[in-house]
Amino acid sequence: MELQGTIKLIEETKTYGNNGFRKREMVVTTQEQYPQQILVEFVQDKTNLLDDFSQGDEVKIGINLRGREWVNPQGETKYFNSIQGWRIEHVNAQQNQQQATTPPPFETESVPAGKEPDYADDDFEDDLPF
Repeated sequence: MELQGTIKLIEETKTYGNNGFRKREMVVTTQEQYPQQILVEFVQDKTNLLDDFSQGDEVKIGINLRGREWVNPQGETKYFNSIQGWRIEHVNAQQNQQQATTPPPFETESVPAGKEPDYADDDFEDDLPF
């Protein structure tokens, strides 16, 4: 899945527990009729992906939806959702890259109306065997 919008906030990387679990959160504002403030988390080695981005950048983020179940001490089951980012890129850079890799349109030689192109002359020798 993908999410596109403007970066509103990028948090610092936080480390949790004895195993050194790392998480970095960001908020993206979508650009639609009713803009949404979407919290996206990047975990472990993906936290470094946010180093080249800042507030106000327009981005496209590859995301995964995550869900988990938790039973509290009273025995009640709770469910939680999170949005995890795994790729992020600048929208403007992507558009510029697409324009740079798009080949120029095919141009044909202009032949005046009523005149056949040179390759259609009757005196053209055909050396093809069929």
